[in-house]
Amino acid sequence: MAIDWGIVARAVHIVAVVVWIGGVWLVTTVLLPGLKQKPPSDWGREFAAIEHRFAPQARIAVLLVLLSGLYMLYLYDLWDRFADGSFWWMHLMVGLWLLFAALLFVIEPLFMDRRIRERFATSPQVALTRMLWMHRVLLALSLVTIVAAVGGSHGLF
Repeated sequence: MAIDWGIVARAVHIVAVVVWIGGVWLVTTVLLPGLKQKPPSDWGREFAAIEHRFAPQARIAVLLVLLSGLYMLYLYDLWDRFADGSFWWMHLMVGLWLLFAALLFVIEPLFMDRRIRERFATSPQVALTRMLWMHRVLLALSLVTIVAAVGGSHGLF
């Protein structure tokens, strides 16, 4: 029996999305709000510890989403869908991926990391509020994208 690499790619894609967005859900709804139970002076150190553990996992998941997605586009010759407006949800998936890739691989490590540490050191309440706001927006965009992608790929739109 031959391996259907398209099914393997789809499974990898879905598992990577679950790890990635599930992690965003956990950080947004549990870990960041949980910081409020600790003294504000600990928030920066706690946030850095969370990021240190989750960011590498998120980066791997985001790369796996890219590789499996590109493979499926190639394997099933789906490139023409990007020229068809009825597949708007594919554009949404790519847009969300680009946003997270920019954040995880460029903006956060090169620009935000130092600024976040400084903000937590000088104004922990402002830093936590901004982190929660940003994560909530990213989570909301992610959930809308998942609903659109699942619905679109199964004929809802």
